[in-house]
Amino acid sequence: MPLFSNKFSPKKTPTRKASVFLANKNLSPKRIEKELGPEVGPIRLRLGDQEAVFEAGLWIPESGRVGGTFKENEKLKKEVRRLEEENNLLKLKFDVLLDMLTQTTAEAHLQREELERLKNNFSHNRRVVT
Repeated sequence: MPLFSNKFSPKKTPTRKASVFLANKNLSPKRIEKELGPEVGPIRLRLGDQEAVFEAGLWIPESGRVGGTFKENEKLKKEVRRLEEENNLLKLKFDVLLDMLTQTTAEAHLQREELERLKNNFSHNRRVVT
């Protein structure tokens, strides 16, 4: 063993001999289709009274107490997503209405100031003329 060897480097695995099982089996696509059928479909698992299906990287329970709970949770998740989207839309509408109210108030304030300025100019002009 060398003095400065790396203790954490894994040892190389020995090469394996060709399997006798693979050598005797014909694994052509036609043979696989014949044994498994043309469409394998989703993977199903049954443990006692529980049945689950592997879809999109998740085990989805289909029967038993857990299956009903899972389906109810999925419905609730969809409802939560819908309500969050509705809430975001309402927040956006509220912000737009608040901006419109602010703009209208600012314009009314400017018009009021302009009206006061015109009244003052008119009264000042009347005093100078008379």
